[in-house]
Amino acid sequence: MNIFFDVDYTILGADGSMRPDTEETFQKLIADGHVVYVWSGVGIRRAEVRRLGLESYVSDIFQKPIEDYEQGLATWGVTTRPDFVIDDHPEIVRNFGGFVCSPYYWRNANDTEMQQIYRVIADVVATGGSEHDAYRSGT
Repeated sequence: MNIFFDVDYTILGADGSMRPDTEETFQKLIADGHVVYVWSGVGIRRAEVRRLGLESYVSDIFQKPIEDYEQGLATWGVTTRPDFVIDDHPEIVRNFGGFVCSPYYWRNANDTEMQQIYRVIADVVATGGSEHDAYRSGT
C-alpha cells in the first residue's frame, strides 16, 4: 500500500520531538512491502524529515490537500494516490481511509500510537479492515 503520514502532531510534536516508534514503524512497513510517504498541509517538509532521520524510509514528500482532497492531489502535485492515511485530522482519513491518530504535541515516551497504527495496517492487509476505533475505511 501507499501509506501517507502527516507531519505536525502525527510524527512531529510541537516541541520538535518525533513520536515514539516512528522510525521502527517506517522500517517495518517497508519490510512488509509498503511504500511510505510524508505530506503536510503547510508545505513540503523535507527539512523536518531529514532532521528526524527518516529520509531513507520516505519515498516522497508532498504538500497535503486540506480541502477538496481528490482535486487537491492534482493541485498539489501528489503523483501517488494514498491507499492509507495517518493523520490527526479525521476528515482526510475519512476520504482516503486510514487511521485517525491522537495529536502528538509533546515528548511522551509512553505514546504507543505508532504500534497501534502498524497493527491496524497489518489487519487491513490480512482481512481488508480493522475493528480498531481509529480505523476509517474511506469513501
